[in-house]
Amino acid sequence: MTLAFVALIAGLALLVWSADKFVDGAAATARYAGMPPLLIGMVIIGFGTSAPEMVVSALASMQGNPALALGNAYGSNITNIALILGLTAIISPIAVSSQVVRKEIPILLGITLLTGALLLDGHLGRGDALILGLVFVGLMGWSIWAGITGKGDALDADVNVEIDSEAMPLKKAIFWLIVGLVLLVGASRLLVWGAVTIAQAFGISDLVIGLTIVAIGTSLPELASSLMAIKKKEHDLALGNVLGSNLFNTLAVVGIAAGIAPLDVDPAVLTRDWSLMMGLTLLLLVMCLGRKGKGRINRVEGGILLCIFFAYTGWLLTSQF
Repeated sequence: MTLAFVALIAGLALLVWSADKFVDGAAATARYAGMPPLLIGMVIIGFGTSAPEMVVSALASMQGNPALALGNAYGSNITNIALILGLTAIISPIAVSSQVVRKEIPILLGITLLTGALLLDGHLGRGDALILGLVFVGLMGWSIWAGITGKGDALDADVNVEIDSEAMPLKKAIFWLIVGLVLLVGASRLLVWGAVTIAQAFGISDLVIGLTIVAIGTSLPELASSLMAIKKKEHDLALGNVLGSNLFNTLAVVGIAAGIAPLDVDPAVLTRDWSLMMGLTLLLLVMCLGRKGKGRINRVEGGILLCIFFAYTGWLLTSQF
């Protein structure tokens, strides 16, 4: 048991560090390749901060723990909105001005509704995975087209400044891109083994361990990037990181997991976890719209989000004992 706890902590620490290096390397490599900064923010950084969830969920499915994979994806979405945006808003209220970010929330709502419809039959199979994958590819294609043909906005400028501040030589960028990815896989294997061992020892379900410990751990890159963005007063980038990550989690992470190992879904996933994820996304839309088209997530609203997160996590853990 001690070894499992060590593996869990070491896996989480290595996961966060390697994800950071992977994102830096990927963003710098994309910049050298001539990719527009807005695309780097939405696609490269969005993918990079979701890489822990993707790798952990894929490995969990391969090792016969698909419920852990699903819990990780939905738990990360809940953590991103309730914990990360809540904590970030308490530290510094988040002003919402980017039109790109404002358009992403309705898209996220639509995708969340789609996943709810797929969960209704209590099963996620390869057909469902194909649907999620096609929607994901379509969204990425639309994002690339919009980024190339668009005129840019506040988020575009924020990402540009962020990447310029992290400039690195091409060889170093490629090195960290490769090394970061390799370490991500190794850390994820360590994390999954430790989490599953602990869950089995305490009689906690794979789903709940994925919704709590693993979800919080794999969401740490989003927390770090959001706090850094707020420190630099790049509010749209902080919100964009979370929205992009949730899009990746809902489509790519769940799609990969279901494609590898179809799973029967616990009814509580739809009535409890999906419902909260949908409710939080709706609440975020209300906060971001604000009054007269200018939204702001203030400290009180951040506190509400945090209270929701701790109440939900406490409910999950107490239900296991």
